[in-house]
Amino acid sequence: MSPGHICTAGKNLKSECRGIDCRQFVDAKTPMNPLTLSGWVERDGQRLSLAEIEEIVLERPGDILRCGGEFFLASDRCRARDHFGIMQGDCPKGILICGGEVQGTIEPVVPDMPLEEAIVTAVRLRSDEGITALSGGVDSTLVAQLAQRECVAVGLEGSHDLRQARHAADTLGLTCTAVTITLDEIADALPVVVRAIPKKDPMNTGIALTQYFIARFAAEQGYQRIVTGQGADELFGGYLRYLETPTLGEDLERDFAGLEQQAARDQAVAALHGTYLSMPYVDCRVVRAARAIPPDEKVQGGHRKIPLRKMAERHIPAEFAWYGKKAMQYGSGVWKELQRLARKNGYKTSVQDYIDQIDRVDHGH
Repeated sequence: MSPGHICTAGKNLKSECRGIDCRQFVDAKTPMNPLTLSGWVERDGQRLSLAEIEEIVLERPGDILRCGGEFFLASDRCRARDHFGIMQGDCPKGILICGGEVQGTIEPVVPDMPLEEAIVTAVRLRSDEGITALSGGVDSTLVAQLAQRECVAVGLEGSHDLRQARHAADTLGLTCTAVTITLDEIADALPVVVRAIPKKDPMNTGIALTQYFIARFAAEQGYQRIVTGQGADELFGGYLRYLETPTLGEDLERDFAGLEQQAARDQAVAALHGTYLSMPYVDCRVVRAARAIPPDEKVQGGHRKIPLRKMAERHIPAEFAWYGKKAMQYGSGVWKELQRLARKNGYKTSVQDYIDQIDRVDHGH
């Protein structure tokens, strides 16, 4: 193993430690067990057991500062969230707080790895349990093949994502359940989703609706962890607009920073069913390897996510590695049904106005 390096999320991470009244994150009225843990923790590429984590938190809490994973943990004295803030919890991301005082930033020590090794390692650490969300694009198909877990695909009858996910699963010999959702189910879920998500706009609502049904199925099957392909677009240049931008490097950095808001949205919806999303592409090893690749090698000649696709070809057929998939809310058919619901309820030109009305009703206005 090569020498370790600290994983950092950028120059703004340490600033989160400044000016915080950390006492607000310690609720003396709440009785706590020795340790409450959401998610999972690893150190030096090895998953830690609950007993090992409890020992660290109770006896050597400073060791948490070098731990990776996706976690929120709390004891009667300390609280901490993972480096990138994938798991939600009542303290800032990437910070350890003990006794109401910031102890430092959580910066996992990880070795430099080639992209392929980084992704394989990240998926391995997350694939001991759970279900994989599959849509048939390179991001989710690569994760599904590496994880070898049961898969789930969600969409309206005849939707693009259901067809493509079935094809990918059949080709790779993966077990995949296709969950067909209806307009009535979307209408019933919509106010619940709008209430849960932080940013209540059409794009976030459409994505969150699709995630809602993935999480519902996972919970029905007894799973807590949902392994997803999120983060690949922001790291490797997956969005169509990257083909035209003159500031690709800046756009990638800005969009990667926005993953924190995406995680808050998706985890809020997953939590409605007692589940959570796990994101191997947003792993310190993968982020480090991806950021070492120049932006112009990620997007060129009309192709996007080139390094990821080339690496994926060694694990999945080229037809999936180079497949250009629609965004989740479109591929699942949910966006079209959301528009139809808005028109049905008198909002012919603005889905946003329809969402705003649902939000107002929820708040009694």
